[in-house]
Amino acid sequence: MEVTCLLLLALIPFHCRGQGVYAPAQAQIVHAGQACVVKEDNISERVYTIREGDTLVLQCLVTGHPRPQVRWTKTAGSASDKFQETSVFNETLRIERIARTQGGRYYCKAENGVGVPAIKSIRVDVQYLDEPVLTVHQTVSDVRGNFYQEKTVFLRCTVNSNPPARFIWKRGSDTLSHSQDNGVDIYEPLYTQGETKVLKLKNLRPQDYASYTCQVSVRNVCGIPDKAITFRLTNTTAPPALKLSVNETLVVNPGENVTVQCLLTGGDPLPQLQWSHGPGPLPLGALAQGGTLSIPSVQARDSGYYNCTATNNVGNPAKKTVNLLVRSMKNATFQITPDVIKESENIQLGQDLKLSCHVDAVPQEKVTYQWFKNGKPARMSKRLLVTRNDPELPAVTSSLELIDLHFSDYGTYLCVASFPGAPVPDLSVEVNISSETVPPTISVPKGRAVVTVREGSPAELQCEVRGKPRPPVLWSRVDKEAALLPSGLPLEETPDGKLRLERVSRDMSGTYRCQTARYNGFNVRPREAQVQLNVQFPPEVEPSSQDVRQALGRPVLLRCSLLRGSPQRIASALWRFKGQLLPPPPAVPVAAEAPDHSELRLDAVTRDSSGSYECSVSNDVGSAACLFQVSAKAYSPEFYFDTPNPTRSHKLSKNYSYVLQWTQREPDAVDPVLNYRLSVRQLNQHNTMVKAIPVRRVEKGQLLEYILTDLRVPHSYEVRLTPYTTFGAGDMASRIIHYTEPINSPNLSDNTCHFEDEKICGYTQDLTDNFDWTRQNALTQNPKRSPNTGPPTDISGTPEGYYMFIETSRPRELGDRARLVSPLYNASAKFYCVSFFYHMYGKHIGSLNLLVRSRNKEALDTHAWSLSGNKGNVWQQAHVPINPSGPFQIIFEGVRGSGYLGDIAIDDVTLKKGECPRKQMDPNKVVVMPGSGAPRRPCPQLWGPMAIFLLALQR
Repeated sequence: MEVTCLLLLALIPFHCRGQGVYAPAQAQIVHAGQACVVKEDNISERVYTIREGDTLVLQCLVTGHPRPQVRWTKTAGSASDKFQETSVFNETLRIERIARTQGGRYYCKAENGVGVPAIKSIRVDVQYLDEPVLTVHQTVSDVRGNFYQEKTVFLRCTVNSNPPARFIWKRGSDTLSHSQDNGVDIYEPLYTQGETKVLKLKNLRPQDYASYTCQVSVRNVCGIPDKAITFRLTNTTAPPALKLSVNETLVVNPGENVTVQCLLTGGDPLPQLQWSHGPGPLPLGALAQGGTLSIPSVQARDSGYYNCTATNNVGNPAKKTVNLLVRSMKNATFQITPDVIKESENIQLGQDLKLSCHVDAVPQEKVTYQWFKNGKPARMSKRLLVTRNDPELPAVTSSLELIDLHFSDYGTYLCVASFPGAPVPDLSVEVNISSETVPPTISVPKGRAVVTVREGSPAELQCEVRGKPRPPVLWSRVDKEAALLPSGLPLEETPDGKLRLERVSRDMSGTYRCQTARYNGFNVRPREAQVQLNVQFPPEVEPSSQDVRQALGRPVLLRCSLLRGSPQRIASALWRFKGQLLPPPPAVPVAAEAPDHSELRLDAVTRDSSGSYECSVSNDVGSAACLFQVSAKAYSPEFYFDTPNPTRSHKLSKNYSYVLQWTQREPDAVDPVLNYRLSVRQLNQHNTMVKAIPVRRVEKGQLLEYILTDLRVPHSYEVRLTPYTTFGAGDMASRIIHYTEPINSPNLSDNTCHFEDEKICGYTQDLTDNFDWTRQNALTQNPKRSPNTGPPTDISGTPEGYYMFIETSRPRELGDRARLVSPLYNASAKFYCVSFFYHMYGKHIGSLNLLVRSRNKEALDTHAWSLSGNKGNVWQQAHVPINPSGPFQIIFEGVRGSGYLGDIAIDDVTLKKGECPRKQMDPNKVVVMPGSGAPRRPCPQLWGPMAIFLLALQR
């Protein structure tokens, strides 16, 4: 296992200005997924286009200190400003297989508590093309001669797409155009917004009977291919036609087997038949086979509309509907209505009286009612009338009216509802009319007006109803607008006047109304009463958890407050330290008898008094605890992520250094930080380098800095930083640092491009060449790559190291060129030296050229260096002097040779001011590929002279 070599140099600038480097959040959205195109629209809004089903990856690049927290939200669409409830707290938003409904405006909100949050947005446009649908519509004019020559046919092609699709109509293989002859028109209906095109065949001719194809295209945006649908038009083409084997309304008895046939009477091509049910799906056990629908042992719940639909894309779909009614009866109810004219609420002799009877039935209008008095059929007379469909009552209600009530009219009246001749049981309801028949009264039993129970227990609310007959009781909420009962209903009926609640919760507290029901009783103004439900629940306290920091020797006041509870008072408060019960603190002097908080004062924070404190607050129902973690520990460092160009690469080695910067969070809250413990570990390795870093007085906002050197390209490292005070270790902070290639660094001599970063130091592919350079390493190269050509690894010999490479296998041909163009450099010196390693191994090697592109008046490319042919399986180094006259770029040009064994690679490109070395090192002695017998470059020494010098200074 390779040992990581690490050198830490302490560079601690001491500067503080107000809040120092604390800065509000700034944000920028970039894409990293399968974008088709990112463009600016006419209102300067960024639009990110992606194909449906691809992966959306958006990154919110943030700056600001402390490191901002990122939250992603999305609006429902461009016309809505309302955020969705779901959010993603991550700098990267990733959506696999994005759907069209997920398009819209995405917002990145970054905030760090300094200043106002930064909000950026980007509109995501999801593009798609569905399969087109082709329908045929035809009209026939008055018959004059040949029928088919006077028929006009419209072929309508519809598709869902984004962006709007382009339509192409074809007859056979020939493309049709608008008005290419008198018989063809192509137009877009005004109301379709680009999703429909119509091909009109006027006065149909014999040659118009052919196959027509509608081809739709979004012009290959996002790589979406064209789609097409074909229809063959003949002289027999016709829309579907249907008829049913039963009447449109079918009434059956429960338990019967129902079969309905939907018969095709026309249509070419042969229509497809489909059954559906509304509302809901077909009943369980129902079988739809072709045009036949079978429902075995039909039940009342199977009632509804059954639709048979026939489609063949010609004309409109044919549809027939059967209204299936399964006979049933339920809910027999009655009403007693005293004399309405005299506005009486009591039954009195000499006044009118009406008894009403109703059942819920299917079919409702087929129900018949019979009235009986004292067991015998009621006889109609001038004083006894039976009416049906009273407008003030539900439909199909039977009413028995007694005019000028006599004593002889007292008795028991029975209403019987039935379906004549159907095997459905009758329903009946009985009403007793006598001098004892009185309207209801309602009240709350003594001592039951207020019901108090504990949360989680059952509760029973009760109202007493008197009167004859005694009606059921309806319960509802009073004190909450449109509030539902615990059952989820706005009203709940109880026959005995008791509302039973299981496992009550605190939100059930409040006032409940009980009132007499209208049915099964007197049809008079409802009587009502109210019951108060109080639900007792344990206390809720604040803070539930708090981290208390204080310098050694300073006092601390801990306070636990009651937020809410029932009862709203503290019955007892117990304090514990590390689980051990403490003596009760002095009572809180309050004017009221119910204290709402408890306090504990620590005279001084010490190592012995540091630890976990718990305040347990009770209110006779339960308890809750406030937790306090008291210490003099320093807060964690705050890593600074906005360091400009933190990575520094070394000219001819695979090492890099990293500028690590941070501030100290709330340094004045505790004792001063004396030093930091810094540990660095290469990811996926166990070796850790640890160093103690002494510091002077650290102030809020002061930027501290260390340079980590001899880190290995391209590896990443975990850095942990822990502050130490006189109390001991504080909170640790950790971060991962990644190697990034420097881009356009003004001091060129400091940087070597190892191509380890995907940005490849700002190099770009020339758009005018034949193919591209590719970035790869030993882990990503094609395992089927041609043998005896190309390097096995990069110049460092590690499998993770990257290099740039040209692949000369098919479809490459002799003389094809690949060009890699550097960023534009400003010429600030007369001479420069371009140093790089190249690998040219294979019997078909072509040429590697280095060109310089001057950018004075116009771009001019000049050859600076060239090499051809097989140079062996070794990395070799070249130093090329150049003297640009103005701003310039360098270009690496790989030229394909006579065959596929001609791969060329480059690595570790350095551009520095000054002349090239006069004597070049023999590359075969230093950079022979691993495995060919040459030793690998040794690891740099752990402690260099500068480190020893700094260590002496610290001592």
